[in-house]
Amino acid sequence: MSTRYLIRLPEPEQARASGVHAIRAQGAAGIAAEVEDALRGNALFTRWRSEQPDPDDVDEALGVTDPSARVTGEDRDLGVDLVVNTSISSTVLKHRLRLLAGSAWELRDVRAG
Repeated sequence: MSTRYLIRLPEPEQARASGVHAIRAQGAAGIAAEVEDALRGNALFTRWRSEQPDPDDVDEALGVTDPSARVTGEDRDLGVDLVVNTSISSTVLKHRLRLLAGSAWELRDVRAG
């Protein structure tokens, strides 16, 4: 079952400065593509896990992927609004968003997909 999340990055430049895994894109479409890639594949999780003190001790559930995840983005009022449709749990989605944007994002709404 898919869930739709409405995410806001009020100040994308703060998200881009959030760490080694931070988003790099400048516009909404690029940011949406990076988030979509992080949900569809395991490259971000694999890089993050390899940096942990005991990679083998990391919960494999955090590495779940959704090959059919869809993310769209729109530039709005100097920020970026994302619509994320995924079957990934909110816990895993939030973990990926923290890796990509630190605390520079807001969850605005959650609905059944």
